[in-house]
Amino acid sequence: MAHVITRPCCNDGSCVEVCPVNCIHPTPDEDDFLTAEMLYIDPATCIDCGACIDECPVSAIYPDDQLDACDEPFLQINADYYRDHDVDGGLAHPARTPRLPEDRTLSVAVIGAGPAAFYAAGELTKRPQISVDMYDRLPTPYGLVRAGVAPDHAKTKGVEGTFAAAERRTNFAYHLNVDVGTHITHDELAARYGAILYAVGAPHDRHLDIPGEELPGSFPATDFVAWYNGHPAYADRAFALTGDRAVVVGNGNVALDVARILVEDEATLAATDIADHALAALRDSSIREVVVLGRRGIEHAAFTNSEFLSLGDLDGVDIVIEPEELALSEAARAALDDGSLDSTIATKIRLAREFSTRPRHDENKRIVFRFLTAPLEIMGDGEVTSLRCLRNAYTASGAAAPTSETFDIDTSVVVRSVGYRGRPIPGIPFDPERNVVPSKDSRVTDGPGGPVVPGLYVAGWIRRGPTGGIGRNRMCGEQAAAAIIADFADDVLPIPELDAGDVADLVASRGAQRIDLAGWRRIDAAERAAGRAQGRRRAKFVSVEALLAASAESGAAG
Repeated sequence: MAHVITRPCCNDGSCVEVCPVNCIHPTPDEDDFLTAEMLYIDPATCIDCGACIDECPVSAIYPDDQLDACDEPFLQINADYYRDHDVDGGLAHPARTPRLPEDRTLSVAVIGAGPAAFYAAGELTKRPQISVDMYDRLPTPYGLVRAGVAPDHAKTKGVEGTFAAAERRTNFAYHLNVDVGTHITHDELAARYGAILYAVGAPHDRHLDIPGEELPGSFPATDFVAWYNGHPAYADRAFALTGDRAVVVGNGNVALDVARILVEDEATLAATDIADHALAALRDSSIREVVVLGRRGIEHAAFTNSEFLSLGDLDGVDIVIEPEELALSEAARAALDDGSLDSTIATKIRLAREFSTRPRHDENKRIVFRFLTAPLEIMGDGEVTSLRCLRNAYTASGAAAPTSETFDIDTSVVVRSVGYRGRPIPGIPFDPERNVVPSKDSRVTDGPGGPVVPGLYVAGWIRRGPTGGIGRNRMCGEQAAAAIIADFADDVLPIPELDAGDVADLVASRGAQRIDLAGWRRIDAAERAAGRAQGRRRAKFVSVEALLAASAESGAAG
């Protein structure tokens, strides 16, 4: 018997560290860790010790004889990885921590409260000489784990337990509902902290840059995801989910989340922590088909195999892929035929072919995949009525090039899901070409290739761009923490002029209604209690006013 990693895998690598026989790959020091869709257990090496089960923060690992039917395909997905990946090396070795000065302390400001921020804070607060103050403009922490992970992916949200372990340490403090740049400036932070780490993500959407993109009925996936997850800044948005078809442009995991939420069974969604306003709107939605467009073919699809596979478990939903949509480049076709194609891509093609042969049911809703299709223009007079598309085809060189074939898809909704982008942060350098803060080894530089700015660090998507999930952000956050610790040990950090103890009064004087750890615990307890009463994981407060009220209720924290 062996263990199997399933869909919720967050790639944070905790399981790798406890495996006694090095059977979980890729490990953080292997080249493909940064691009891997998930981690995989080698069935030929696993000794069934179960250490990985206890360590996994998202409950993604099971013995192979305890898999639910929907997870049984992961037996093959795990095994397939080892057809073309070496498992002899890649053991992760902990880095040696430099000796810290015993006669000095360090106060660190972490801006942002998402995964990269928390993994950095977790490493920093293991050292009693270092204290961390975490700032976020929202009244709640956890970033995209709270406001980005789909509500029907509750297991993935289990990583919040790892974050909560950091916030329980005595050398950790929150400044939530505090906007850096409004309530306190970067220069004021620099005067109070020896190190500042920005981990603010990439909150803005990318545009298609096609005519009609601003028509009512066309909107970015970033807004829609924030809306159904109860982000306070989007709770008042209204999305007209009329007509019987929506088109999602892009085919990454966020695009699949949007497609799934639009057609998922109401009862299933009602048992999640989806925002109540979104549940009501989706209940009234008339959409029965979602078309997911990708500019390139199945071999280049951006979604992960686990998310793709999970679509097949949706009750009352057909996954529709016409065989002609699965054209491959000559190189991919040859590699697939001789068995040399990368196993992850080969699995993606196999799953798509299996979907293409599934029976369809007239009474079901549908998610339809169109590959090698590019949007040309969003059509409509005052609102979206259709999307004009262009067919692409693979050339001999393997590029997806446009043909002369165009066609229209009738639709009332177009959702662009083509990525996120960072925005400049007042007071620190920014690279407008890459939409990131320029850095070297997590240390902010004065422009791309410029000198290091002492005491200033960056982690997560704002450091490297919007690529990678929780596992990649763990590595990125821990790298930033290691840089701060090394610079503290080498005594190269600036000495603060002021004490950070006045921050609460300073931000209050500028209108911030700051929420500390006790306030967040009251919010958390109240949301969970309300959720239990409804048979849900939590029932979210979706306005700043409601969150502030919950944070102040002395009797809410049971």
